[in-house]
Amino acid sequence: MPQDSKGLNNDVQQIMARQWDRRQLLGYGAGGTAALLLAGCGGSSGDSSTSSTVASSGSASNSIDTTSGSTDSTGAVSSCGNIPEETEGPYPADGSNGVNVLTRSGIVRSDIRTSLNTGNVAQGVPLSIVLKLVNTNNACAALEGYAIYLWHCNRDGNYSLYSSSIASEDYLRGVQQTSADGVVTFSSIFPACYDGRWAHIHFEVYRSLDAAMTYRNKIRTSQLAMPQDICQTVYANASGYTASQSNLSRASLSTDNVFRDGYSLQLSSVTGSVTAGYVATLIVGVAV
Repeated sequence: MPQDSKGLNNDVQQIMARQWDRRQLLGYGAGGTAALLLAGCGGSSGDSSTSSTVASSGSASNSIDTTSGSTDSTGAVSSCGNIPEETEGPYPADGSNGVNVLTRSGIVRSDIRTSLNTGNVAQGVPLSIVLKLVNTNNACAALEGYAIYLWHCNRDGNYSLYSSSIASEDYLRGVQQTSADGVVTFSSIFPACYDGRWAHIHFEVYRSLDAAMTYRNKIRTSQLAMPQDICQTVYANASGYTASQSNLSRASLSTDNVFRDGYSLQLSSVTGSVTAGYVATLIVGVAV
């Protein structure tokens, strides 16, 4: 599958360079996106004022919550846990239920906002999703050359290829290969909170791009949760998310049918603003 070379836009790059709060760590060096030092502890900063605070390159905080993963002063992940195995849900398009987007030309891409089928673009608040894949059987070492397939709903709560209104679209789905630092980055939009579920993002882990052609080869399926304060800010202030605001008010992580048994390893760290866009990061630990 051909590799998409599209990079992050300038706004998202600026967000990624901003200083994270005391439970987060950013090490942005010559390696660009792949040099991000991630902590999937769920810390967040959701208001507009935090987005204007720019940190110098390489600024760091070492007070990272170790329940989900922590990084040392060099940027290496020093502790991690296995990401929980979760349901892929009813809309995976991985070949498990009759639809397989993984074999389509162009599905290996960093920017998943555009439909390969129609060229239509999913609208919503920009969101960069950065996952760092590490081996829990080898001192949390980065896993290079693996593949992650990621998908989520649009701002209306619908899934491409399945929901009747966007059955002809295949946006908000894509595959990336992990870098030498174990990192993949997807340019997307902030997902909706639809009735009955907490705001979330699905992903599957494969040993290689070649293996990421069918669900039969996956080694892990899980979901990423969005922090409550960030969701509240987006849904209250961004256009197109009106239904999500009321849906979120009736949901909670403690009662969600996926996250209620524990979400510390799945709660992403998010920084940014509605106007500039957000960056969500998570350390994904697997035992290989």
